[in-house]
Amino acid sequence: MIKQIRTEQLKPGMYIHDLNCGWLDHPFVSNAFFVKDEATVDKIANLGIRELYIDTVKGADVWAAPTQSEVNADLERRLQEIAQKRAEKPVATELKDEAARARRLHGEANKMARLVLDDVRFGQKVQVERLEPLVDSMVESVFRHQDALLPMARLKNLDDYTFEHSVSVSTLLIAFGRTLKLPKETIKEIALGGLLHDIGKAHVPDAILNKPAKLTDDEFAKMKSHVAESLRLLEDVPGISEATRQVVAEHHERFDGSGYPNRLPGSSISLYGQMAAIVDVYDAITSDKVYNRGMPPTQALKKLLEWSKHHFDPQLVQTFIRAIGIYPTGTLVRLESNRMGVVVEQNEGNLLQPMVRIFYHAAQQHYIPPEIVDLSKVQDKVASFENYDKWKIDPYQWLPA
Repeated sequence: MIKQIRTEQLKPGMYIHDLNCGWLDHPFVSNAFFVKDEATVDKIANLGIRELYIDTVKGADVWAAPTQSEVNADLERRLQEIAQKRAEKPVATELKDEAARARRLHGEANKMARLVLDDVRFGQKVQVERLEPLVDSMVESVFRHQDALLPMARLKNLDDYTFEHSVSVSTLLIAFGRTLKLPKETIKEIALGGLLHDIGKAHVPDAILNKPAKLTDDEFAKMKSHVAESLRLLEDVPGISEATRQVVAEHHERFDGSGYPNRLPGSSISLYGQMAAIVDVYDAITSDKVYNRGMPPTQALKKLLEWSKHHFDPQLVQTFIRAIGIYPTGTLVRLESNRMGVVVEQNEGNLLQPMVRIFYHAAQQHYIPPEIVDLSKVQDKVASFENYDKWKIDPYQWLPA
């Protein structure tokens, strides 16, 4: 049986089923392994992991601990409660009118992010003036219709993860800031922070960034040094506001003080740093990498809810979920009718009833004529979220164009 336990309940002789954290938040070769000694227990505790999952068939048990099924049921209930709160997403233009423009913009953003990273690798200074027009265009696109640009954030090439992740974080921060009703100028500043938040990784060897095996302690420390390196690279660069700097400096800090580099607790972390931490983790755990498969967006949102007990402000996590939807745009879903499709647009009135482009029948296992279904106007509803890899479906083919 799989159970959730607190880290202080972990003992040698237990089998960890899931460390319950992002891949880059620990140096172990796997999320699942047998605990042999107290040194391993101490190492896990020092990583800031507060809760994890054990397999009681493969190792020792904790009698009163909740099962994974019980934890999932509670998270599902909390998601349903969040969905009942109206999410305001005013639309200035039709999705079909913004979609093609958003695709081009996403391509331009990835090219620019790559150029900036290459400049840093070759010892050149960050030129913020090259990024500002791009940030303006991204903000305006999200304000016109965020469901056009947001799903693009999920499309990444394994070899280009570092800079494409920065574009995704920037895009998600814009949607997050809009839901929080931040001033548009502030949203531009934190979006710039999103583009630059991992710039220090230009000086982390690719052998570490893409290592498909366990990181040594020195490699793990080098990986974490990218925050300080990012700040160093941005020193004396014109156009870096305090909000931009906070996104870069604090996106790995955690609400319980277990983050890095400064172990800042609670309100010691700025609002923009807290926002960036949530967005950075969400995009990281939903993205495929050379060493780990990303999880479906709705599953990732459940993880954010679970981790908000310790690592994030719970209210901010709930706001982020309302910003992107229970089934974020680009999510593959199966309906109760067994038809499957991609979420292409959110319904402002009900996050559980998005617009879905239907194109496949799961029970009959064949493609069907594509159609857009507004779940707020039919009897059908989402039964589950699905994994693209499992069904061998290319997400890019079915997103708005």
